[in-house]
Amino acid sequence: MARALVLGQEERGDRFEGGRLAALKRLQRGKQIMAAETFDLVISGGTVVTAEQEVDADIGITDGRIAAVAPGLRGQDEIDATGLLVLPGGVDPHVHFSTIDPPGTPGWVDDFWSGTRAAAAGGITTVGNMIYPWPGQTLLQALERDRAAAERDAVIDVAFHPVLTDPATQPLSEIPTFAELGHTSLKFFMSFGGFASTPEPYLQAMRAAKDAGMLTLIHCEDAALLADAMFVLVASGRTAPQFYPESRPVTVEVAATARAAAFAEQTQAPTYVVHLSSAGALEEVRRGRARGAPMWIETRPMYLFLTEERFAEPDAGKYFGQPPLRAPSDREALWQALARGEIDTVATDHAPWLYADKTAPGLDITTIPPGVADLDVMLPLLWSEGVISGRISRQRFVAASSTNAARLLGLYPRKGTIAPGSDADLVLWDPADSRPVRAATFASNSDYSPYEGWPVTGWPRMTISRGEIIVRNGQVDARRGRGQVPRRERIKSL
Repeated sequence: MARALVLGQEERGDRFEGGRLAALKRLQRGKQIMAAETFDLVISGGTVVTAEQEVDADIGITDGRIAAVAPGLRGQDEIDATGLLVLPGGVDPHVHFSTIDPPGTPGWVDDFWSGTRAAAAGGITTVGNMIYPWPGQTLLQALERDRAAAERDAVIDVAFHPVLTDPATQPLSEIPTFAELGHTSLKFFMSFGGFASTPEPYLQAMRAAKDAGMLTLIHCEDAALLADAMFVLVASGRTAPQFYPESRPVTVEVAATARAAAFAEQTQAPTYVVHLSSAGALEEVRRGRARGAPMWIETRPMYLFLTEERFAEPDAGKYFGQPPLRAPSDREALWQALARGEIDTVATDHAPWLYADKTAPGLDITTIPPGVADLDVMLPLLWSEGVISGRISRQRFVAASSTNAARLLGLYPRKGTIAPGSDADLVLWDPADSRPVRAATFASNSDYSPYEGWPVTGWPRMTISRGEIIVRNGQVDARRGRGQVPRRERIKSL
């Protein structure tokens, strides 16, 4: 029941010219009136695809918002989308962009400028960035630091997830203030920070987040089991990249996910498990949900497309992520759960590095940095490997890549759908466009892709953000700083 209540935000559309049901009624009763109106921009001739349905209709846009979805619309400017699909802009709730790092610390190679350009090129119009406080900073100080950077540099809209790393210097009393400011999520790691030694404050943080109408994101890897696995490998001299899966085995994720489910059950705090990678962890969420724990699941492209045998390759460092790639049986379990709707979102966990950062001589499982750049290609790969292959439907693609994330971020129906009153965040999608992945074409500053050369069918032809065309045929043409930090709604009380 709790799960349904949180996702039930879709029924609350009063701020956006009525909800989905009202929009559908207007579509039926207002065609003649809308056909006589002239909009700022009309997208005509395409097939509109949402998480619920497909319909052949035009889209009328005025003042950056969708004003009508109906046949026969007229606009001051028009885009012919014949033969194309029109999808809601992707909503990626999990990215890592760098600001100016403290002296002497390495950082990811994408900031809010290059990172949001990469997202736009890949058909994504909203991202959720993780905010890490620098040593001694409070969460509010870190939030203001990253907000200033996003407002200066971003080309698409950005949401923020403050990361609780040290309750001793990051007072939990700030948590309600985040919701008051329109930032309705909080994240913590079970794998580092103070959680391993003193987990109680993190439970208190979950309760505070719940009371403030916020979502708690949890990285589920057990710190003690991680330390033990690494100790055994280092002691035996097995530190080459091929041993990476043994340094973060499935038991590490399963144990932490079971604990996260217990935390969610006891606190009844809406809980979002990030980058779930294994069938065992999936089963722990199922058990938690069966006991009434309000839980949602994210997975990432690497776990859907790649498996652990990649670590035998000479440049295996390019596949390093946390958790590691898993067995083919885990991949298949994730695809089945995604098709059934048990997995709610697919997010990049975009953490970009240069190829040299990942594969330099002398690096091993203790030093290779985790993370890959996926923003340019996540949606095309998910379409090609999911929809074209028959694993998931078009509606499920939209739900997993846009609608569900918008709901969980507190941005639905402003984002994540195509309906009157929603932001005109749209992707004109060419389902017949077939070409290989080439990192050289990326807008990201990362210079490699773990999918280099993969044949992919289905690419964005055009990306539109709040009614403005920002990408045409892969070329990003967007003003620096045009992105916004939208105010997010609180999750309904449970």
